[in-house]
Amino acid sequence: MNKLEELFKRKNNNLLSIYFTAGHPEADSTVKVIKALEKAGVDFVEVGMPFSDPLADGPTIQRSSEIALRNGMNLDRYFEALESVKDEVALPLVAMGYVNQMMRYGEERFLKRCSEAGISGLILPDLPLKVYEKDYRSLFERYGLVNIFLITPQTTPERIRQIDAASRAFIYMVSSSSTTGAKNEIEKEQLDYFKRVQSMNLNNPLIIGFGISNRVTFENACRFASGAIIGSAFVKALEKSASESAILEFVRSIRA
Repeated sequence: MNKLEELFKRKNNNLLSIYFTAGHPEADSTVKVIKALEKAGVDFVEVGMPFSDPLADGPTIQRSSEIALRNGMNLDRYFEALESVKDEVALPLVAMGYVNQMMRYGEERFLKRCSEAGISGLILPDLPLKVYEKDYRSLFERYGLVNIFLITPQTTPERIRQIDAASRAFIYMVSSSSTTGAKNEIEKEQLDYFKRVQSMNLNNPLIIGFGISNRVTFENACRFASGAIIGSAFVKALEKSASESAILEFVRSIRA
């Protein structure tokens, strides 16, 4: 059982995760941001692997990827940064990226480096369930990694049940059928979707992402799930200041 699985064994509500892109806003920001987020009390961190064609990401995170790539961030440097901090932080680290990155790096080599870097789980939005189960499940398990699947308002109940059966830590509940991006409130259609999935009484916890940006949206998400992930709003805040004090203040603004 890795750090992410252990977290969900001992805590199942009000979980706060923060997403940011490695190598943004500065080339050497990654380790400092992770340490500051742990000090601020977040439960786990989602570290984006910058990519030239981030299909699931909105303008803010796309821009952060462009900046990170210009700063020289690549997968080798990504793994080196996380490996350098893995023994200094206790919180779980989750890598977010795309299947093409894994394939170009070499699937087993990629997963081995994830394990060596202290990564507990992977979010690969374009990795289909059937492909994962057929081609990658045994490799993920070999290296002690959890694959985190996404569901959306369009995901059928049958598909959600299949994803629940294949999951080990949590299910990423995408709040709307759009790319990532901060929003100030949760709409009625989203609340209906949250209620519908909540009523399914799944075996795995739900974590809501996409559009969670402030205390109101975070607390609303926590009414229907075990917690939420904040990404674009934090990435925007980093562009203003990546100092420890600014990061602590951002997290305090979300959860006292």
